[in-house]
Amino acid sequence: MNISQIIFFASLLLRLHLSTAEHQNSNAGDGDTIIFTTLGRSHYEFDIFALSTTQPPSVSGELRITDGESVNFNGYFPSPSPALLSLLPDETLIQMEDSSPLHLIYVTERNGTSSLYYDLVYGGNSDFKTKRRSVLEAPSRVQVPLLSRFDHLSGMTVNSFKDKPSLSGEFIVYVSTHESSGEPRASWTAVYSTELKTGLTRRLTPSGVADFSPAVSPSGNLTAVASYGERGWTGEVEELRTDIYVFLTRDGSHRVKVVEHGGWPCWVDESTLYFHRRSEEDGWISVYRAILPENGPLTTESVTIQRVTPPGVHAFTPATSPNNHEFVAVATRRPGSDYRHVELFDLKRNEFIELTRLVAPKSHHLNPFLSPDSSRVGYHSCRGDANGRRSPLLFLENIQTTTRDLSLFRIDGSFPSFSPGGDRIAYVKMPGVFVVKPDGSGQREVYKGMAFSTAWDPVRPGIVYSSSGPTFATERTEVDVISIDVDAADKSSSVRRLTTNGKNNAFPWPSPDGKRIVFRSGRTGHKNLYIMDAEKGESGGLWRLTEGAWTDTMCNWSPDGEWIAFASDRESPGSGSFELFLIHPNGTGLRKLIQSGTGGRTNHPIFSPDSKSLVFTSDYAGISAEPISNPHHYQPYGDIFTVKLDGSNVRRLTHNSYEDGTPAWAPRFIHPNNVELQRRNDSRCSFEDCHWLNKYPTLKGRKISC
Repeated sequence: MNISQIIFFASLLLRLHLSTAEHQNSNAGDGDTIIFTTLGRSHYEFDIFALSTTQPPSVSGELRITDGESVNFNGYFPSPSPALLSLLPDETLIQMEDSSPLHLIYVTERNGTSSLYYDLVYGGNSDFKTKRRSVLEAPSRVQVPLLSRFDHLSGMTVNSFKDKPSLSGEFIVYVSTHESSGEPRASWTAVYSTELKTGLTRRLTPSGVADFSPAVSPSGNLTAVASYGERGWTGEVEELRTDIYVFLTRDGSHRVKVVEHGGWPCWVDESTLYFHRRSEEDGWISVYRAILPENGPLTTESVTIQRVTPPGVHAFTPATSPNNHEFVAVATRRPGSDYRHVELFDLKRNEFIELTRLVAPKSHHLNPFLSPDSSRVGYHSCRGDANGRRSPLLFLENIQTTTRDLSLFRIDGSFPSFSPGGDRIAYVKMPGVFVVKPDGSGQREVYKGMAFSTAWDPVRPGIVYSSSGPTFATERTEVDVISIDVDAADKSSSVRRLTTNGKNNAFPWPSPDGKRIVFRSGRTGHKNLYIMDAEKGESGGLWRLTEGAWTDTMCNWSPDGEWIAFASDRESPGSGSFELFLIHPNGTGLRKLIQSGTGGRTNHPIFSPDSKSLVFTSDYAGISAEPISNPHHYQPYGDIFTVKLDGSNVRRLTHNSYEDGTPAWAPRFIHPNNVELQRRNDSRCSFEDCHWLNKYPTLKGRKISC
């Protein structure tokens, strides 16, 4: 037994021990539970599909490759290496004369967190049904989780993979966010390589730098990335202002910037790169070609840049295959279309060849990738009813964490809060306030109007506080604090309005004795914090807690009554930059808890049941992927964190490229298992493309060839 095997089995024994301890802790009911929401994520049902590039596209010719479990995206067709094949549980499967499996590496979010998987899929039809083979009936699919077996060697304590993976001989190259940048609002996103046989992992991105969208050259010698370099992210939520860098795949050395302003690089040969960027001249997002010099110094001045796709069509996330100078695959948004589609762009004729619109015209298709021989183009899209398989709609989706005494859930709703006994959850759907049991049963609507935020009264059973009115509105917008008696027999009298001036009164939270409510109000022209009587509302007395020409909002009262936490832009009023502050209910002891960084946003603070920590949402870890590669998110960043009240022990709980927010701490431990909604939702896999792709620049009379 060699040293790698010894380390592996020792780690396996340690994991088994920890797993047993975790199971015992869970059975004992010790630990905490946090729930949060992700915009639209509960309704994603992505699978990876493929179409032939040599045959006319048709519904019957579209292959659904992944298995209909969870969310599967950002695929890659590798040229299988001996190291990759050695990971298979039965290598005899690939040696059978009548088999021609399809190899796929992709990102999947099964088990509640993003991981890399390797699938070997058999069969020639769209369902990839099982084939009978002489004495052996082989499965239709061999599925291998990549990298998780090597956590003990790579130091990765959570599978936080995303973006597009690549295979380079013995190594898998990918993006991960498992290492903290150590700076507020500096992205944790970096490129790594892991040797498949040994698990030896190397960081290729320099410290203090964030890299996105890695692509390995055909020889495997070079890797290209989109990166800010040392400049850092400045808060863009549309096309990132990254540059293209190239470095040696083996160790990340000889790093050189080759393109100013570009994203999503891909190689066609050792000296030719394709990428996308928004044209400074006409505003269209287009695909460009970068030709690197074969001799002499490699700099941005020595690289030749050529525009490939014409204005008049947004074309982005290009895909190439080795030495294919005939065409590239691109995703497009055409004027007049509400959907993103995959097309080929003929490099000889300079024209588009439509693919997915002819197969599924009213479905989005994202992030194309080509097989090594160029015969197949892959992409991810809604799986629909393919093969009759549909994932259950999850009310609570368990998210893997590195802390054994913490269960973390994504909830299908916003602004959740738990009843004092933990037996019910209130949340909003915008419109509507709903109440449900933690097991997903008993779901019902208790308020039909537009509302946001929920908080349960700690002493009056069944009373939920909320904010009735539009979100993200001005100080003078009509929004009022309401109380809802969710158990009232007479629904017509179950809602009481506690504020009456309509000056954007929102985010109510009761004191632990149930006598008072803290909330924010724009009644003086600025959003500040106030305290009022919990039963009589502002008519029973009103006291101003904070005062200033800024915004104080999203307030939360600690269970021990000592502190009120809130978000504020007081250090840069009107900038959109929010940080967390603490203040005593009597107005003393004001102090800042979290520094967001320049332009940063830290919001939605909620106290732990023991009043010793806060959970909050923040862009503290920067952005994790190019926003154009994902569905629409108003803020394509934001993760869930916890922090002690002295500002220590800041912990990141979620790692994805979505918008996580509105967290809540449960009063009791919930076992880390998925909870399905008992009532089916028929409007499945509904999501929007990036809103900013709806903006089409003026053509100024130019003739477009499409």
